Amino acid sequence: MGPVPRTLELFYDVLSPYSWLGFEILCRYQNIWNINLQLRPSFLGGIMKDSGNKAPALIPRKAQYMANDIKVLRQHVQVPIQFPKDFFSVILEKGSLSAMRFLTAVNLEHPEVLENVSRELWMRVWSRDEDITQPQSILAAAEKAGMSAEQAQGLLEKSSTSKVKNQLKETTEAACRYGAFGLPITVAHVDGQTHMVFGSDRMELLAYLLGEKWMGPVPPAVNARL
Repeated sequence: MGPVPRTLELFYDVLSPYSWLGFEILCRYQNIWNINLQLRPSFLGGIMKDSGNKAPALIPRKAQYMANDIKVLRQHVQVPIQFPKDFFSVILEKGSLSAMRFLTAVNLEHPEVLENVSRELWMRVWSRDEDITQPQSILAAAEKAGMSAEQAQGLLEKSSTSKVKNQLKETTEAACRYGAFGLPITVAHVDGQTHMVFGSDRMELLAYLLGEKWMGPVPPAVNARL
């Protein structure tokens, strides 16, 4: 019997492109490292407000850097990520609250499909420049991820309940207690200690904390399948 897997919590919001990159990297490593990856849908807007932080897009030089950064990371991480045409409308006006409530409902009722549904929502907003705020958009993502129309509709209805709203709030507050000032954050529980790692570009450090081997954002076992 081998060592007990270490728990990793990934707090993310599909509005965050860097959350997508971190998500894909950890999903690739979840069967390579000795870890138990727990996905934690959170609300980025609540974390930004709680921490007093500002979105990089609101600072011109950061926004320019981010646009170039995403282009390079698209190739480096091998994720089909690109900026929405009307970036400010998508990020600052429409937001992701409905989508994150839906993912919270998925996590409560059908956690086995949370990874796939999350990925489809990212694909919509950060690859195909499609909506993630309207009910039909969320249902389309869920069905493409493998859920039946009946299942998806049921979860959409549950996403407006107090139970789901409170769960999303609690998960977001948990991220804040860990010290989040943006997303993604990965929280590693190792040998009785808790380590919070911010962003998608600190995975080599995360590997060090876990005592695991870092083989780049696309490890050889995954690269062979792409």
